Amino acid sequence: MYRLVASDMDETFLDSNHAIPPANLRALRRMRELGVLFVPSSGRWYSSIMDNFPGEARELLEGSYVLSYNGGFINRVGDPEPLTTYGLSRTCAEELYARGRELGLAMHINVADGHVFVPDADDDERAYLASISGVTHVNSKDHPDLSFLEGRDIVKILYVNRDFDALQELGASLAPVAERLGVEITFSSKRYLELMPAGVNKGTGLARLAEMLEIPLSEVIAVGDSANDLSMIQAAGLGVGVANVTDDVRPSCDVVLNTTGMDGAFEELVERFLER
Repeated sequence: MYRLVASDMDETFLDSNHAIPPANLRALRRMRELGVLFVPSSGRWYSSIMDNFPGEARELLEGSYVLSYNGGFINRVGDPEPLTTYGLSRTCAEELYARGRELGLAMHINVADGHVFVPDADDDERAYLASISGVTHVNSKDHPDLSFLEGRDIVKILYVNRDFDALQELGASLAPVAERLGVEITFSSKRYLELMPAGVNKGTGLARLAEMLEIPLSEVIAVGDSANDLSMIQAAGLGVGVANVTDDVRPSCDVVLNTTGMDGAFEELVERFLER
């Protein structure tokens, strides 16, 4: 019997407009009836995740938790003060920011108070982020370093490139730098290379939450679509990929659903694994 379902958000639980598909709202209702805890898990920040749960959806999350910033932050639903936190050192963040500028890439600089600063986003990236709260666009020419964020803790930095093959090649080339800085590299949304403290990932966050709730990982389902979900898919008793799961993650899934995340895969999940 499964007692907890942890799910990635973008491209897994949400549609292309960052909204909950009707089938997933029905699945949330059914999970609530079955007494199964639904836990959103995302690389985004708590307030941004909660924006995706308006009205009834918010009510269906009452009593649950949120894994934000790739599992490094754990929040009780309704409480913006995190139970756990992490961050990059300023020296590390400055080096990663400088390298991103050298590469000519747009970046996301996530800070602990729930905002993201986005230098040099093109029109496509601006449109992709338009429905997400807490985003501030800046020009890196005006900010040669991160002194404009003085006093704010930096959680992680993302490099943006919609050429996913090129992004993965960049990740491989940056591996020695990441090891030297004590940084972990992962990928999300087929456009982001994420850099965060080593050992911080959705798998460790999920394991920490399960321990807090005294729920064995064997009774946990984790659902995702891309590399930053891999650790949680591997940690859970049942690791599930939605139909649009990336090729690098697919082999690690115990099962791959027939429905894409954007089309509302969670009704299928409930029918196949929670109602039987």
